[in-house]
Amino acid sequence: MILATTTRRQIITSSAALAGAASAGFLATGAQAQTSKLRVGLMLPYTGTFAQLGVAIENGFRLALNEQGGKLGGREVEFFKVDDESEPAKGIENANKLVQRDKVDAIIGTVHSGVQMGIQKVARDSGVLSIIPNAGLGAATRALCAPNVFRTSFTNSQPTHALGPVLLAKGQKKVVWISWKYAAGDESLEGFKEGFIAGGGSIVKELGLPFPNVEFQALLTEIAALKPDAVVCFFSGGGAVKFLKDYAAAGLKGKIPLYGSGFLTEGVLEAAGSAAEGVMTTLHYADSLDTPRNKAFRLAYAKAFKMQPDVYAVQGYDAGLLLIKGANAVKGDFTKKVDLYKSMGGAVIDSPRGKWTMSKAHNPIQDIYLRVVKNGENKVLSVAAKALSDSGAGCKMG
Repeated sequence: MILATTTRRQIITSSAALAGAASAGFLATGAQAQTSKLRVGLMLPYTGTFAQLGVAIENGFRLALNEQGGKLGGREVEFFKVDDESEPAKGIENANKLVQRDKVDAIIGTVHSGVQMGIQKVARDSGVLSIIPNAGLGAATRALCAPNVFRTSFTNSQPTHALGPVLLAKGQKKVVWISWKYAAGDESLEGFKEGFIAGGGSIVKELGLPFPNVEFQALLTEIAALKPDAVVCFFSGGGAVKFLKDYAAAGLKGKIPLYGSGFLTEGVLEAAGSAAEGVMTTLHYADSLDTPRNKAFRLAYAKAFKMQPDVYAVQGYDAGLLLIKGANAVKGDFTKKVDLYKSMGGAVIDSPRGKWTMSKAHNPIQDIYLRVVKNGENKVLSVAAKALSDSGAGCKMG
């Protein structure tokens, strides 16, 4: 689960982008529906805190398909959309609407890990193809993995796993960990421990507070007293902005280096201002990746939607690329499930983030980049982990 704040202007801009897509003929309507069309369900957040993320994912997904003439395996596509509201209690009900009512051939969703648990159950029970464009819960590609479920984003543990060796190389062996106490925070900590403790590092204190509490002062006072070599954290969205500002206001910035999962500084740099400068993070993408592939993607996205893409747009785009690979392999015949899943599982995705492949548990094996905030941008310093794979522990495809 990733938290991000959405301003009124962002919602209006995002809505305008989708409206533009609709006027250009990208959105199929019921009157246009034909039996020969592939039916794709988009189960994403379109209202609330995660609305901006849902729009970015859909835009990226549509861009990939539009580059193929709007078709999958030669077949026209009809879209069915459900606003999941980032409400876990409605996850199963909403996924069932797409499967039972709309008879979709594939579900693309979602952002919130709690909602993803609902999609996961429906996908496993019904056998419908499911592509996860964001939600990082480990179970989806571990104990609850399935042949028909694929992810194009990350597990919560992947970005922070790459942080451990970075700190050790700098001689920072005693750290404090701080995050919200919920699944994404816990799984991020798990990843960090895997990459840090095995190399000789130690976590002198694990600090946590309930999600989405942002009263950090007492914990920052404790950090100052502990005097660790560094602080490592998982926060995102509005909570990340508050933490970055409070960290600086407490006098810790410049004294104790701050590191985090890339979502700490993703989409919040303008709001965080100078408090974010110099903060290092690890993530599977950065806007500034200096490659022809990334530059071409960013230009095409900006032209199509009149806005700049982010990591969520990349993950949506890659979901489209993955589905295209599978659809082309079976010439649009989604009843050929064995061949469809084999093609998707063996795909090499030429992504703006860099080429990546799929693990046996259907999670990306991908490079994780070390980034530093410089002049209000996440600048890439190096590849922190090459072709990093999640463990896939407990995954049994059957």
